[in-house]
Amino acid sequence: MPLVIGSQRYGWVRRSDVESLCRWPDVFEISSLAVRIHPRHDTCEARTAALAPVVETLAAEGRITGWRNERYAIRQRLYDAPLAWIERAASRFFGTRTFAVHVNGFVPARFVGEAPKMWIARRSVLKATDPGCLDNAAAGGIGNGIGVGDTLVKECWEEAGIPAHLANEARPGRTLHILAEIPEGVQSEQIFVYDLALPRGFVPVNQDGEASAHWLCSAGDVRDVIARGKMTVDASLASLDFLLREGAIRVKDCPGIEALFKPAEE
Repeated sequence: MPLVIGSQRYGWVRRSDVESLCRWPDVFEISSLAVRIHPRHDTCEARTAALAPVVETLAAEGRITGWRNERYAIRQRLYDAPLAWIERAASRFFGTRTFAVHVNGFVPARFVGEAPKMWIARRSVLKATDPGCLDNAAAGGIGNGIGVGDTLVKECWEEAGIPAHLANEARPGRTLHILAEIPEGVQSEQIFVYDLALPRGFVPVNQDGEASAHWLCSAGDVRDVIARGKMTVDASLASLDFLLREGAIRVKDCPGIEALFKPAEE
């Protein structure tokens, strides 16, 4: 169901989770059509204060998992003023839009007609989401007060040991828009995809414990792990975007993928 603030939708709440919100009538107005933040909470500060005990209670009950102790804004576009602030882990429960950067680290092909190779990471088994799954060379959510470029540089260093002077050479791919029901709730995310050519002698080394290993893979190997569901959905789509633009796969091999590069339906 839509999560509404004022007259606009800012998130999605699974119908199976709506009942758990009925005990806070001072925070939510719930109908058969939508979950609305009560209009008495008419400022960012008021909404933030009203939602905080709700989120804490839901987390204590196990309905919100993977607590990050990090604030995420409720907003539709990255640089919009926030409507409220909530714990990052709650963004999936309320289906509020999040933003992330994914970096396709690759080694350019040696010969004409040859596909580039891609660096693939394995996520730590301790990660709150998708533990142990395969991922892009570097990726991460865009946090409070950090822009796309700074997030890219930060994640490149933390996840793969890529220095800033190399990370700044990344070139933009396309922007993905994901709206999907997941175990934690609803993922509504805009992903900024970047491609980064890495020197042949460079080997990624994780710095923050969030990746356990990196491998240099052929385009065929990347296609295979995606087809077998071994890679996160986000990283799979970012990798497919790169492989499509490089001509390593064809659009007809990925039916429906072009729709993901358009804004999700409001």
